[in-house]
Amino acid sequence: MSTLSGTAATAFAASDPYPGPGLPAAGRPGTFCEAFQRMVAVDPDAVALRTVGGAHTLTWREYADEVRAVAAGLSALGVGRGDTVALMMANRTEFYPLEVGAQHLGATSFSVYNTLPADQLAHVLTNAGAKVVLCEAQYVERIRQSGASLEHIVCVDGAPEGTISVGDLVRAGSPAFDFEAAWRAVRPDDVLTLIYTSGTTGEPKGVEMTHENLLFEVYAVAEVLPLRFGDRTTSFLPSAHIADRVAALYFQETMGTQITVVPDARQIAVALADCRPTIWAAVPRVWEKLKAGILASVAAEPDEARRQGLQWALDVAARKADADLSGSPASAQLAAEYAQADERVLSALRAKLGLDRLRWAVSGAAPIPKEVLAFFGGLGVPICEVWGMSELSCVATVAPPAEHRLGTVGRLLPGMHGKVAADGEFLVRGPLVMKGYRGEPGKTAEAIDEDGWLHTGDVMTVDADGYVTVVDRKKELIINAAGKNMSPARIENVVKAACPLIGSVATIGDRRPYNTALVVLDEETAAAYATRNGLADASAAALTAVPDVVRLLEAGIAEGNAKLSRAEQIKRFRVLPVFWEPGGDELTLTSKLRRKPVALKYAAEIDALYADALVTGVLEPAGS
Repeated sequence: MSTLSGTAATAFAASDPYPGPGLPAAGRPGTFCEAFQRMVAVDPDAVALRTVGGAHTLTWREYADEVRAVAAGLSALGVGRGDTVALMMANRTEFYPLEVGAQHLGATSFSVYNTLPADQLAHVLTNAGAKVVLCEAQYVERIRQSGASLEHIVCVDGAPEGTISVGDLVRAGSPAFDFEAAWRAVRPDDVLTLIYTSGTTGEPKGVEMTHENLLFEVYAVAEVLPLRFGDRTTSFLPSAHIADRVAALYFQETMGTQITVVPDARQIAVALADCRPTIWAAVPRVWEKLKAGILASVAAEPDEARRQGLQWALDVAARKADADLSGSPASAQLAAEYAQADERVLSALRAKLGLDRLRWAVSGAAPIPKEVLAFFGGLGVPICEVWGMSELSCVATVAPPAEHRLGTVGRLLPGMHGKVAADGEFLVRGPLVMKGYRGEPGKTAEAIDEDGWLHTGDVMTVDADGYVTVVDRKKELIINAAGKNMSPARIENVVKAACPLIGSVATIGDRRPYNTALVVLDEETAAAYATRNGLADASAAALTAVPDVVRLLEAGIAEGNAKLSRAEQIKRFRVLPVFWEPGGDELTLTSKLRRKPVALKYAAEIDALYADALVTGVLEPAGS
């Protein structure tokens, strides 16, 4: 295979063991309803769903009974094939029978982010054409304030006035309801779900994905990362996030995985030790926080001999990680030392973390620093970085752990085709491409050209072996005053990897003489820092005024700068006395930077970073 460059729109394709949409391979289900029914029959008494600690569990038999009852109840409310049902709740076992019950009627079932304010809820629910909302009682008032035209609100935890409880929903089901006929009438090209994009600019768009889109996704991923009945994983990301839907819900329905639901993502470390997953997916920030937690735990170990043993093993793992980053094999001496460290310390550390049973783990949704991947690889937890987007049914590129190359996001999934356009944008075609944006044919046509190529908006490179490397979003590349092209995401990842205290970095430098940055503390890490140092006030305003905090940030940015080219380096930065929350002015609900709103909101702070006519080139913290 020849190397693809950004100078020509050369197409390439992965191997194609899957015959394509509408023609499932022999023995494979045509819809998720059929897939679910097959899984129920494998081992009806096996646990399918559980809470952390196992206080509440649901076997496949119980799960199936609840799905049947929910389908009958929703049918009694008038929900049928082609209708839309919305869900708004935390990660909980009740979500699954409700979601899957709606699927068995041929309805489009989707989740909304629990943090959406009423006006954004109005847009999403109206655009989706939601007929029924299944939710927690705490969200009822906000849903009503949205003014969306709904027929019913069903609550999973009680029944505020004017709503229906799940118990009442189930009791409303008719004994004459033909469950078998209902789910067998569902077609592969029916819209299974909607995923509302982050909305970095404008209103979120509703990505329509069909049963065949997402079945192709699951089976294509399973070609590369094998899945087995009984594989264990967690559900901790919002179910409105395509990553959670695929890695938890859709993997479960097709492959029979066991899900441990985690209602509070801050408890993921506890959940991992309890669940001991065999497969696991997380976003970069979770991996970064796990790394920071491991290092902090080792540093705080009170037993000196044990702390020294842990530090020795981590130092050996770090040297192995450095070898992995360099692309050169570890020396025989290092390999022997690493084997010793693994046997004595690292294997026990993995078991304590709950990561000792992992067959594979992935990171996706945003770029992850290579240093973080190398750190976990050194611990014996290899992570495959993947790439995809909602418009591509989630994951579109991946490589098996044994074949993963640091810095790349793997290869296109079997059955998919890609090309790099003249401007470097990556275009993709194949069965993963969405049906379209709900109710927006114009925007659909902008995204998918007449030849079926999805214009991803990402600048990529592809090597001779088909490995894909993400450069940045096409619209976010920085071109400085000297004409140098740079990726702000790369700069930000390098800096964040060097300093766990940093939650977000916004790199500024487009058409500027040098790069600067707005820096925001990570709320959880900052709180832990305050506790360790006896600081009563853990607010962003208080901590950014602490000289030692600024010095730590300065040291971290300087360390990151050492790994960047001279043009990429951050010359000055400003620490903002606030925390940035997902869904706020600065971050999308999936924690992506809203660069234009940030530039507008903090225009005065940015201008101050460029106030001097001359800059020495030495890092200068501009304070908070």
